[in-house]
Amino acid sequence: MKIKKLTTEQYKVLREKATEPPFSGKLLHNTKTGMYKCTACGEVLFSSKEKYESGSGWPSFYDVIEKGRIELEEDTSHGMVRTEVKCGNCGSHLGHLFDVGPMPTGQTYCINSTALEFEEDRKEKKPS
Repeated sequence: MKIKKLTTEQYKVLREKATEPPFSGKLLHNTKTGMYKCTACGEVLFSSKEKYESGSGWPSFYDVIEKGRIELEEDTSHGMVRTEVKCGNCGSHLGHLFDVGPMPTGQTYCINSTALEFEEDRKEKKPS
């Protein structure tokens, strides 16, 4: 597993479990087709097919690309009980999971933009 050097902002989120301010992330309003990968290790975590506008202020997904790509852990910080979402490959903090969301899962993975890199689907166009 190759871990890349993180910026100060990325380090705060991925290693120190900080949260970027709501509505500030570069991927919040991204509507392109593609895959969302862990910033630290490049593991593919989410697809644009499962991304939706939750109104939470963070990129939101109703499911992961494949079971096992993330780890879930109880988070009791800040006087709340939440479910932390971590990269299953490198253990980086990504965001939180909430049991409110659209079907078919009824869940919302609220993920920090800082924790994700987006790789656009670049299907080659056939010559006309």
